[in-house]
Amino acid sequence: MCRTCSSRRSPSAMPKYYEDKEEDGQACSGVREDLRQCLLESPCVLQENKSPRQCLREGHCKGLQLTFFACKRSMLDTRARFRGRKGY
Repeated sequence: MCRTCSSRRSPSAMPKYYEDKEEDGQACSGVREDLRQCLLESPCVLQENKSPRQCLREGHCKGLQLTFFACKRSMLDTRARFRGRKGY
């Protein structure tokens, strides 16, 4: 998980994806929402007033970024038709 986000969340808190899940119909929406929250709660955005895009380029929330990339890549995989999309 994101190293900057894990310190801000309590250990018992689950990512928003698992709490009161809202179906929006988009692929990888849970990972997208968690990545968004991680970036918005990072010290890079809050204290240094940088944009979330700049913080993402600097390596913040790297774990969620890689998970989001893997989820999006699985949509292009032809084997996903048989296996289903990779969930999160």
